[in-house]
Amino acid sequence: MAEPSKKRWIPLEANPDVMNQFIWGLGVPEDQVELNDVYGLDDEMLEMVPKPVLAVIFLYPYTFQKELEKRVEQQQVSEAAELKEQSKNVYFTKQTVGNACGTVSILHAIGNATSEIKLVEGSYFDRFFKTTASMDPTERAAFLEKDGEMEDAHAVAAIAGDTEASTDVDQNYICFTCVDGELYQLDGAKTRPISHGPSSPSSLLQDAVKVIKVMIENNPDSMNFIVMALSKKAM
Repeated sequence: MAEPSKKRWIPLEANPDVMNQFIWGLGVPEDQVELNDVYGLDDEMLEMVPKPVLAVIFLYPYTFQKELEKRVEQQQVSEAAELKEQSKNVYFTKQTVGNACGTVSILHAIGNATSEIKLVEGSYFDRFFKTTASMDPTERAAFLEKDGEMEDAHAVAAIAGDTEASTDVDQNYICFTCVDGELYQLDGAKTRPISHGPSSPSSLLQDAVKVIKVMIENNPDSMNFIVMALSKKAM
């Protein structure tokens, strides 16, 4: 099991403009893929999201106490999902660096969409995913923790937002993706991916939103939720 390190990064702002510059600078072609805000979770608003959607990134309040309160209820669902045989094609990494969840969610989003994204040859992402392809989630976390190039890129993106940079946050990024016909929730704080049942590339956004709505209902006193979609641009 990967142990948390003492290293803490400045968290990424949940801003598609900032994140797009981040991923484009690391090897995602600007003319192929972009992140967009999801402004509402009803069907009409979801129709406005550019398609096809390759991944969904969700930012939500993450406090230890609330997690404890929800754990009993969620554990039964999570255990049942985790016991299912999971696809070996899911790209998943643990997170050991504090406040790196935004970057980890992007790695999960890009790492599970490499068949749809032609990464710039020799770019950071091209090298990173080739290097870590055969690693297990703990080894990938250790590799990321020591990766100065990613730490520098993250730092630049973290100070590019509109909000004041701080390491004191109580929010968490997670990623939803479809791999081999299953919807997976990918969170570096978890031990492994969580399956939420059948899905498809065409229904990924709607399927992820169903899970997100339940998470929002479990945090009725908070309005700090942001949903973004990683979409492939029309060629």
